[in-house]
Amino acid sequence: MTDPWVALEPGADPAERVRVLRRAHETFAVAGTVPQPVRSVVADSWRRSARAGVGPEGTASVELTDGDLGVYRAEHPLARVMPLIRELVGTFAADGEHLLAVCDAQGRLLWVEGDPATRRKAGRMNFVPGARWSESAVGTNAPGTAVAVDRPVQVFAAEHFIRRVQPWTCAAAPVHDPRTGRVLGAVDITGGNGLAHPHSLGFVQAVARAAESQLALLAPEQTSVDGPELTALGRDEAQLCVHGRKMRLSRRHSEILVLLARHPEGLTGDELLCALYEDESVPPVTLRAELARLRRLLGPGLLASRPYRLTSPVESDVAIVERRLEVGSVTGAATAYTGPLLPGSQAPAVVRLRTRLADGLRTALIARRDPDLLADWAHAPWGEDDLDVWRALAAIRPTAPVRSRLVALEFELAAPAKWSRRAHH
Repeated sequence: MTDPWVALEPGADPAERVRVLRRAHETFAVAGTVPQPVRSVVADSWRRSARAGVGPEGTASVELTDGDLGVYRAEHPLARVMPLIRELVGTFAADGEHLLAVCDAQGRLLWVEGDPATRRKAGRMNFVPGARWSESAVGTNAPGTAVAVDRPVQVFAAEHFIRRVQPWTCAAAPVHDPRTGRVLGAVDITGGNGLAHPHSLGFVQAVARAAESQLALLAPEQTSVDGPELTALGRDEAQLCVHGRKMRLSRRHSEILVLLARHPEGLTGDELLCALYEDESVPPVTLRAELARLRRLLGPGLLASRPYRLTSPVESDVAIVERRLEVGSVTGAATAYTGPLLPGSQAPAVVRLRTRLADGLRTALIARRDPDLLADWAHAPWGEDDLDVWRALAAIRPTAPVRSRLVALEFELAAPAKWSRRAHH
């Protein structure tokens, strides 16, 4: 069973699992050691909780009430996506007698909604709007731990650090600012043992992703209204939009504009020759002819020379992905990435940029461990043979189709090496 999931195998007895966890919890409380049955994500959280001075008999404190809570919620970025979150989670929570909770980056509950009877029960342990449920305040719990480790977390029964919370099970996923990558808070589903299933965590992850996508739409990338925009991902021939006029560029013109957009200071003719042509014998006159044709296509004033440069900043989808990766907005970067940069180009500088961009994003996806983002990459044309991504996806979401594809891919990639060794011997 993979660590992020609640360790309840099909047919397992939840009551027995609770008894095992309670014994482990008591062992930790007395001896400070964590027995083997406890998942590492929970064991690490228990240790952090103990270091923070949280006691097993503690309780959450309410920090925001009435007017203060209302003002804070209204101004919080997640208020803008609460209608979407309610739409996605409301029926699920009501049908299962669960609660929907949303906290801020400090673990303070901003909204707690759902079944009235379940809300009353949760209110007895101060699981209410305005209460601080950070890990440092009340120990291991899904929303508090999710924002602490910046990853989806599911906490089952006696995995909770505080005893009065141990009748509950919860699953939470962090929500990030799509522009900066900063954690804004977390979406949580809290209820009984019915939530002790990997699907619960997968569901809340999907809700968090939807919220991030909605935030990205509500706060689009800031670009100049009249500035040129270059689209070069996932297409062999780039598109340039200038003052509302869209131009489809040839492959060579696409390569030139991608490089000049990345070098606003400009490039000399020799630098462009090396960047564009594998064949070092290509004469400079060939490049000058291409640039003359490009200047006529773009119109007067946009392409200057000595060095060759664009006279107006050009926004590109490549730059958007790079900026989002730089600030840790993996979801935002994955959303903006529509495919490899000019996939048919063999220009040396474009090949290097294409490889660097793809490797940077796939590395971030593997590190994020979001199964939906990994699945999107794995099932895209450019990721269908990406062994590392399929392995990461299988480790988190080991469904039969994923395992089958991984086995087939490992066999396909191992076969050429096997035949090569045979030929060598």
